[in-house]
Amino acid sequence: MSQHVSVRTAGRAAGAAAPTAAQLLDFVRRTAADAELIGSLPLDPEGRTWLRLDGPGGSEAWLIGWPPGTGTGWHDHAESIGAFHTGRGALKESSLSVRLPSGGWRTLELTEDVDRERVLEAGRGRAFGRHHVHEVTNESATDHAVSVHAYYPPLPLIRRFSRTGAVLRLEQVERPEDWQ
Repeated sequence: MSQHVSVRTAGRAAGAAAPTAAQLLDFVRRTAADAELIGSLPLDPEGRTWLRLDGPGGSEAWLIGWPPGTGTGWHDHAESIGAFHTGRGALKESSLSVRLPSGGWRTLELTEDVDRERVLEAGRGRAFGRHHVHEVTNESATDHAVSVHAYYPPLPLIRRFSRTGAVLRLEQVERPEDWQ
C-alpha cells in the first residue's frame, strides 16, 4: 500500500524566472543530503511512500521511499524538466536517448542503441529535459532507497508506457488528480 503526506508548495513569485534543470538538480542534491529529512520519511515494506516538498521557483518536489524491488515502470513527465537525487540506498535508471513525439501515437518501434542505464547510489543524481522517457527501480533485495525529485513546471501529466523489446506502447495518461 502506498502512502503519502502533502506539504503545501509555494508558487513562483511574479516576474521570477522559472528554475533551470541545474537549479532543480542543486535543490534535490542539497535536500537529499539532509539526513534528518531522509530519515523522517515513513517507509512501507510493500509500497512506495512519498512526501510533497516545497520546490524552488514554484516547482513540484517529492521525497520518495522505495521498498526493495519496487519501480516506476516506463514513463515520462511530458513538458516538465526535472531532476532527482538519491539520499539513501541506490536507484537504477533505465532511459531512452531519443526524444519521443509529444502526441499522436500509441506504438513506436525504437532503433538500436537508444537504451541507457545508470545506477545512482546515495549522493548521486541527475537532471533531465522534457519528454525524458525512463524507469527508475530499487533493485536491492533487502534495502529501502530514498530519493528527492523536482519538476518544473509542476507535472501537467505523466505518460505511462509498456515495452516489449524494441516496441514502446503508450498505455495510460495520468493527470495530477490521479496521484494527489
